[in-house]
Amino acid sequence: MKKILLAGLAILLIIEEWLWDGLNTLSHLLIKWARLESFERWLSQRTPQQALVAFSIPLMIVMPLNIIAISLLANGMILQGLMMEVFVKLLATLLVARVFALTKPQLLSFSFLRSIYLTITQWLKWAHDKVVDAPIYIWIKAFKVNIKARAKAWLH
Repeated sequence: MKKILLAGLAILLIIEEWLWDGLNTLSHLLIKWARLESFERWLSQRTPQQALVAFSIPLMIVMPLNIIAISLLANGMILQGLMMEVFVKLLATLLVARVFALTKPQLLSFSFLRSIYLTITQWLKWAHDKVVDAPIYIWIKAFKVNIKARAKAWLH
């Protein structure tokens, strides 16, 4: 049973890493495409209070979309609701992660956010330490490296 749980945890961590990497790459491409580099520089220099407001904005954008997804699910539109929820989660991760990355020093000046951040990073480190030697984690990690190398070769 322990091996099954560790394999599941390994798979979840790999999926999280793939999503994080992919969404990070996508956000960089979108920023370049929209020519928002100067806005990012400006945002990264905001005060802690301004950074907190900026961090809240993506959350306020995705909240109504979450409500729509729940409404779809509640009205029996399971596939549409699930697709909407996946879209919302990806959008939220893309926006919130980018704003957090740009304003991290300012946000971590708030003790409650610093405490949440440290707790989450400790959990992730604990989980990673548990699965780093698991065969499935090693195999999926190698698969990920192979896919990235093929994608890079194909794009160049």
